[in-house]
Amino acid sequence: MFKIKTLIVFLVMILAIIGCTNDEKEEPLEPIAKEAEDQNNDENQPEENSKEEQSPSAAEEEPNIEVDPLPTTFKELEKLKVGVDAGPLYESGKDTQEQNKEIAEHFKDLPLPEDKANPSELELDYLFREMLKRVQLDFQGPEQIMKEIKFQSLGNPDIEDARYQFKENLNVVILLDASGSMAQVIDGKTKMAAAKDAISNFLGELPEETNVALRVYGHKGTGSDSDKELSCSSSELVYGFDSYESSSFDRALSQVKPAGWTPTGLALSDAQKDLSSYDGKKNTNIVYLVSDGIETCDTNPVESAKELYDSEITPIINVLGFDVDGEGQNHLQEIADSVDGIYQTVSDENELAKELDKVNDIAQAWEEWKDKGMESLDYQKTTNSLKIFSYVTDQSVKETDERNSMNFIVRALEEHGYISSEAKRYLLEKNKEYHAWIQSEVNQLEEELDALNESSYKEAVKALEEKYELNVE
Repeated sequence: MFKIKTLIVFLVMILAIIGCTNDEKEEPLEPIAKEAEDQNNDENQPEENSKEEQSPSAAEEEPNIEVDPLPTTFKELEKLKVGVDAGPLYESGKDTQEQNKEIAEHFKDLPLPEDKANPSELELDYLFREMLKRVQLDFQGPEQIMKEIKFQSLGNPDIEDARYQFKENLNVVILLDASGSMAQVIDGKTKMAAAKDAISNFLGELPEETNVALRVYGHKGTGSDSDKELSCSSSELVYGFDSYESSSFDRALSQVKPAGWTPTGLALSDAQKDLSSYDGKKNTNIVYLVSDGIETCDTNPVESAKELYDSEITPIINVLGFDVDGEGQNHLQEIADSVDGIYQTVSDENELAKELDKVNDIAQAWEEWKDKGMESLDYQKTTNSLKIFSYVTDQSVKETDERNSMNFIVRALEEHGYISSEAKRYLLEKNKEYHAWIQSEVNQLEEELDALNESSYKEAVKALEEKYELNVE
């Protein structure tokens, strides 16, 4: 009996020793299992333990990441929406370190890798793509430059669209946003004051026989909810139709102050009424919409623009965005696209004046056309070379600005501990490669456009339509 008891005690001791030995061996098992799990080759770990120890980000989140593809053609690039944070990230005169801190704080809501030290390539590609969406600029492809060349070639007999042919009368209408945001200051001058000066100088250079008109909108009431109805119904023809006379024009314009909401659709509908007696058979009608933001009333600017465009007035409608954010650019671009018009963002008075001056070139050509007894003129290559140079330069500047914005964000995020130095290097290299591709596309377009400029307008349009599947006629 004693021997049996002794044997039982001995067996218990052996089992205890084995148990302790196994416990000691299993202590490092958890990190080993985690490493093996990351490599998807843990054959020895029991299935139940594997499920319990799997990282949620590895098992559940990463397979659900869908990275939107980057554009592979300039036409695809052109279709991307402008980002909500598009534009300069730094302000001159402010402390760089403080601005880096602000940038990191502002962009920390991006989809940052959960495991900062060991992000997957998929996570970094996703971060890059979502970051790019935020700062995306408004690249303009071959269709835009052909619209520009077509506009500058107005009167060219090669252009079969009747609205682009010179008629007996030339009418130019400016629709000026006078909402409260136009009181913002740029370079020491309010946007409204800058717009007034640019428009006055532009109209003063037009041929005397040109009929001009200025309509303002959103100039009554305030930006408060109680004044919304008043402001959203405010649209007024303050000058024209008449030839430009500086003192009368300045008196009319001096009474306009930036005030309330933005009824863009109302202004376009009223412009159709203004031009109702100037049908397209005898009149070349040009309308410029100048705004610094989105429609904020209950009108529909796209629908109003289409109705004006499709009417017997047959106007050319172009849109200028004055110091607008990404949302505003997308909105104004949509208006211009709906009427086959040109959209251009301008950041200050000089750029606004430069865009308006394009109409002066057309007006001078119209005056010459009339003086020659309405004979056809030769417009080949008159302004196209400069236009192509300006277009290419603009796209190159956007490539540089967008690339720099992405670099600034990546460095700020790394500096403030949101991503690792290895992630920073990966993102910077990806950014370099992507924007190098954009610049190569711009260079190729420049070569093609320069070659086509040696052809007639009609031949150039046909060649570009075939290559890029455009619709510019």
